[in-house]
Amino acid sequence: MSESSSNTLQYRFDGPEDAPVLILGPSLGTTWHMWDRQVPELIRQWRVFRFDLPGHGGAPAYPAGSVTELTERLLATLDRLGVQRFGYAGCALGAGLGLELALRHPERLASLAVIAASPRFGTADEFRQRGVIVRTNGLDPIARTSPDRWFTTGFAATQPAITDWAVQMVRTTDPGCYIAACEALASFDVRAELGRVGVPTLVLVGSDDRVTGPAEARTLVAGIPDARLAVVPGASHLVPVEQPAAVTDLLVRHFSTAWQPGYVESSTGQIAIPATPVKTAIAAQPQPRQPVPIAEIAPPAAVPSQGTGHTDLYDTGIKVRREVLGDAHVDRTLADTDAFSGDFQELLTRYAWGEIWNRPGLDRRSRSCVTLTALVAGGHLDDLATHTRAALRNGLTPVEIKEVLLQAAVYCGIPAANSAFKVAQQVIREETTPEE
Repeated sequence: MSESSSNTLQYRFDGPEDAPVLILGPSLGTTWHMWDRQVPELIRQWRVFRFDLPGHGGAPAYPAGSVTELTERLLATLDRLGVQRFGYAGCALGAGLGLELALRHPERLASLAVIAASPRFGTADEFRQRGVIVRTNGLDPIARTSPDRWFTTGFAATQPAITDWAVQMVRTTDPGCYIAACEALASFDVRAELGRVGVPTLVLVGSDDRVTGPAEARTLVAGIPDARLAVVPGASHLVPVEQPAAVTDLLVRHFSTAWQPGYVESSTGQIAIPATPVKTAIAAQPQPRQPVPIAEIAPPAAVPSQGTGHTDLYDTGIKVRREVLGDAHVDRTLADTDAFSGDFQELLTRYAWGEIWNRPGLDRRSRSCVTLTALVAGGHLDDLATHTRAALRNGLTPVEIKEVLLQAAVYCGIPAANSAFKVAQQVIREETTPEE
């Protein structure tokens, strides 16, 4: 076990010191123990390096809000240890780190396996909403529902010890680090860059994964030039835990072949599983590569600035506007924009969001406090509902929002605050009530 500082990660090594290094990256809410069942077989050929995300598994709670920052911390840890080149296998968020390594640091990566992966994990709104729930209710609601996301129903019912372990693993995670990891997933999007992944890549997915399922896996295979697909039957999102022998077998085969000089991908782009029965009971379902429409790979383009000469302000503004208000809200607003309202929406995006909200003098939490107060004073209740949601996304708690409205009652008047409390109360109930 290792010590960890604010710019490195908690880690452990297993296996012979003179063997090539194979890194195993964890999923959000898990620890390096999610790979326990793979290690005994993998250390026959590799020196296995496992790490914990910040605030996970007892690691020091230094939040990292982007996949890029997490990747830099991993590389700083490896640099300190003198590890220059390695193979990498990661699950979910850990797979995001693998794709980041392949794109930004290809000279370090010998071969890659991504499990339960996607070039974009859901929507930014989904993960920021999860952060709101954790900030308000703690991690218990997320922990209790984790087995539903991670395992098939049959596995969860017949493996209560593993199910309880999974719940406790999430429950003992630092909430601030979990929220930051959600933010990292919210901002992760490499759909337009998959063609630059230049290492041999295994894309592995559980057939019953409802979080990042076979469709996302096929998008990765279609976009990465040297990628192969393996679908593990009877497995959901946390495939290494639910089907450990199958995953181990696939990893051994991939890294035993794809790590060698002169590796050439098979013509089908798939892993070939022997026809004779094997103890892992795994089959890679034949899924020939299908061209993926450009719309599925490329990120949505920002609405262009119409002859204003302020394209940079608009691009910055639309980014900030989406981060604060959410993609769904901004998409609805822009969809309703026509020739009459288009200039106003562009003005709003450039100056309110590209300039004022992006100024360095106040952080977003402070700007939300100011905005809520101004909206109460003006009686703008529709916008107050929108910015109450934004305030939660920006890190304000319901208690802090209540204090802002109480302060506004003194200076803006009791009737104005009374209306504001009704609006904010409804929004907070909607946004912070965990889904069953």
